[in-house]
Amino acid sequence: MRLLLVEDDREISRMLEGYLAKENFDVVCAMDGEEAIRRFDGGFDLVLLDLMIPKIGGMEVLGHIRQKSNVPIIIVSAKDTDADKTLGLGLGADDYITKPFSVTEVLARIRAQIRRNTRYSSPAEEKPEAIKAGELTLSLNNYTVTKKGVSLELTAKEFEILRLLMENPKKVYTKEQIYSKVWNDAYLGDENAVNVHISRLRNKIEDEPRKPKYVVTVWGIGYKFGEIHE
Repeated sequence: MRLLLVEDDREISRMLEGYLAKENFDVVCAMDGEEAIRRFDGGFDLVLLDLMIPKIGGMEVLGHIRQKSNVPIIIVSAKDTDADKTLGLGLGADDYITKPFSVTEVLARIRAQIRRNTRYSSPAEEKPEAIKAGELTLSLNNYTVTKKGVSLELTAKEFEILRLLMENPKKVYTKEQIYSKVWNDAYLGDENAVNVHISRLRNKIEDEPRKPKYVVTVWGIGYKFGEIHE
């Protein structure tokens, strides 16, 4: 597995590079934003990105990469406010780890993201299956979503949230349940990840994101898939 590590602290960079190399990762290091953008060639399985890096900031690097690729991106940063996390996830990051961190936790989150992304990008060659609702079609084999026949660019987590709701249209999911199923991790009470991804998903699939008909809020409980009348 090939990983781009963007970290300007040489001690942290060497520590992570050494640890991940022992776990059979091919680690490419970048010490600043310019080098990160230059080195990113689309051939990475994951990007580990610090935010406070010189020359070009981490948020700008995140936006640049996300314009070119849906590669999993994990932010690792000392910025630990809800606003920072919301902004990073809103720009397309898949996970957010705050410093100081445990290398075992970083490894676990990297493996979880790669496992999930590989599942989407390398589907089995089987007879196509799909879930249709209104103008949306969600393919379970090639992990794509179309609206009126036009392909929508969803991240892996956005796809998984939509799939969860479409496969269980009568079920209402709490934010805790969505987080546990989509992130495959224990819910620690941070609603930002779910809220941001729901908002991004609505912006992509809804005609009027502020009046959603597909991903519907059930006030005081959570979310469900809307009742679509053909």
